[in-house]
Amino acid sequence: MPNASPTAILFELSGCLVDFGARTLPVALQRLHPQCTRTDTLGSPQQALAGWLGQAPTPTQQQALQQMLSEVADEHAELTPGAEQLLHRLHADAIPCAWLDSLPADASLRLAEALPVPVTAVLARQARPWPAPDACWQALSQLGVERLDGCVLVSGNPHLLQAGLNAGCWTIGLAACGPLCGLAPADWQALTTNEQERLRAEATLQLYRLGTHSVVDHLGEIQASLEDIGMRRLKGEKP
Repeated sequence: MPNASPTAILFELSGCLVDFGARTLPVALQRLHPQCTRTDTLGSPQQALAGWLGQAPTPTQQQALQQMLSEVADEHAELTPGAEQLLHRLHADAIPCAWLDSLPADASLRLAEALPVPVTAVLARQARPWPAPDACWQALSQLGVERLDGCVLVSGNPHLLQAGLNAGCWTIGLAACGPLCGLAPADWQALTTNEQERLRAEATLQLYRLGTHSVVDHLGEIQASLEDIGMRRLKGEKP
């Protein structure tokens, strides 16, 4: 990395560090309500459930979703491409890292069991939902970060990336492994090259339109983006 190494890095958990395609939430919804038509799953589980049902969920339905999310999380607790190598490198360089997620705490912690090194968990229960910046600020505070300069947020979720931008962080978007493509690894690999390029291009364009500073497919390609942000900081640029 250049001299301007990241001050801290915040990661989304699902669809970034683990669970390629951020499949935990949509799979849980499909199993509970297979008769419903899929809608947006970028928001909170409660918002997604309401969208699937077409009405406000009952407390019983919300509890059933929480239980199903925990079960599905066990099946999706697998690292995304490049996550293991990146986390080991950041750990060796003593760069503070934390993960955030919109899933319930139990499901998130089950997904996090796949992480190869300790990464601070930020369970922002009192924070306003993304894209409000609260959770990002809480994460940086929890890491003991003393300055916002050089803090980077990495996610494939437009809501969290917007939260990172609102918080004043540099942002790196993930096009292929996040919820915008929303495909499990085997389904992604089964696509033709043209199909992959189309989905990748649509996701990349959406993330750049948001104002994201850099977009790559997955964490295996993130090094160049971190170096570019470091060089931009050395030139005096701000996010």
